[in-house]
Amino acid sequence: MKRVIVIGGGLAGLVSGLALVRAGVECVVIEKKEYPFHRVCGEYISDETVPYLRSLDVYPERFEPPRISRFMLSSVAGRRAELPLEPGGFGISRYTFDNFLYQEAKQRGVEFVLNTEAEAVAFDGSTFVVTAGGKQYTGDFVIGSFGKRSKLDHTLQRDFIQRRSPYVGVKYHIKTEHPSDLIALHNFVGGYCGMSNIEDGKTTLCYLVHRDMLRKFKSIAEMEQQVLYRNPLLRDVFGNADFLFEKPEVINEISFATKTAVEQHVFMAGDSAGMITPLCGNGMAMAIHSAKLLTDLLIRSYNGDGLSREAIETLYTQQWRKHFATRLWLGRHVQRLFGSEAASRLAIGLAVNVPPVAGLMIKYTRGEAF
Repeated sequence: MKRVIVIGGGLAGLVSGLALVRAGVECVVIEKKEYPFHRVCGEYISDETVPYLRSLDVYPERFEPPRISRFMLSSVAGRRAELPLEPGGFGISRYTFDNFLYQEAKQRGVEFVLNTEAEAVAFDGSTFVVTAGGKQYTGDFVIGSFGKRSKLDHTLQRDFIQRRSPYVGVKYHIKTEHPSDLIALHNFVGGYCGMSNIEDGKTTLCYLVHRDMLRKFKSIAEMEQQVLYRNPLLRDVFGNADFLFEKPEVINEISFATKTAVEQHVFMAGDSAGMITPLCGNGMAMAIHSAKLLTDLLIRSYNGDGLSREAIETLYTQQWRKHFATRLWLGRHVQRLFGSEAASRLAIGLAVNVPPVAGLMIKYTRGEAF
């Protein structure tokens, strides 16, 4: 057999499919939704991904994504600081980009099973059987790219899923006067909010908040008015922007706990293998990079390089740690500078008074071009 089953059609899953079929490997992607659809995501992609996207001929140039090169940080009280963003990046919605990748992958020969959730994965030592929608799909390898949390995390009894996480993510698309080259990170008590432009003159507004803060109020809207509005910059945005969703996209129990890159012989990619804190703005790039690292190894195995399954699992785990472990660790620690008045003042002071240190913190949450 020369077939890979991908569970989850996000960035890591779609890019994996594109890379595999280009190398002549049959690939089926199982996705529980139908494209296009929205995801809770900051919707900023670091330039480190551009060479690889161009090599796959899927850089989304046709959508004219805005170029982003500046970073602005505000404290709970609205004090602000600005730094150059190196490397820069571009903004594009998951609604548009995922659908674009899906259409390209489908045209190039990736098989899709949509509106279907994977329920179980069985491995007999040489072949996988994935049960989804009452049917069974067989393959040599399985890639788990099902995002931040999934039913399969419970099925596989992954360690992180046994512990509740206190974070909730909320996303809107808005029309507002936001500079196209700027990504902004606004603090509020109990969380922080990122803003950057995407295609068609729209702006993504996405924030992370502790669930205890939400519990104090009757609704998300009331919490926003009572908490986010305390930052005058956010109050101005919420008061004057045109909100394009009828209701926000929301995801509960976002976990930044350490995960494993291989679980019961299933290769994890993207957020399934580890999620960087949103304030680092690099989750989309990491998903794409992890897909490249993994599929390069699988393709080598199929091309007769003599890589056993055990060797691929070991090499992928090593490469994941090499490229991402430090970024994930740093992201968890930098997050402590956000979400409180005192800590946000400290972060602003650092950015204003010691810009080289702040610049290094930005640099070390990003990777080299690949």
